[in-house]
Amino acid sequence: VQLVESGGGLVQAGGSLRLSCAASGIYSINVMGWYRQAPGKQRELVAAITTYGSTNYADSVKGRFTISRDNAKNTVVYLHMNSLKPEDTAVYYCKADGKPRWNYPRDDYWGQGTQVTVSS
Repeated sequence: VQLVESGGGLVQAGGSLRLSCAASGIYSINVMGWYRQAPGKQRELVAAITTYGSTNYADSVKGRFTISRDNAKNTVVYLHMNSLKPEDTAVYYCKADGKPRWNYPRDDYWGQGTQVTVSS
């Protein structure tokens, strides 16, 4: 199973970025989500989306970030980030909760992370 993130970078406060995550080699996915980890802090959930389209957001990003899934590819998710703030600076990780094979148990799979830096 491989998750590949892209779209990070440097942006000024108030700007926007879109992160992408593509999963491959996975049989089924229950939930895909975005997490972030800032220096000296624990990794935290940013947003998640289920296969049924239900979404969940951290309070700190509600109204600014939107998670979505590619309609044609259930293995691709996006994180649209608007009105970015310096406190959004972190490494953003994609996670998939799913099964690698039909007869394997569910497990969590992580991407390598992509850096988002918001300058003030």
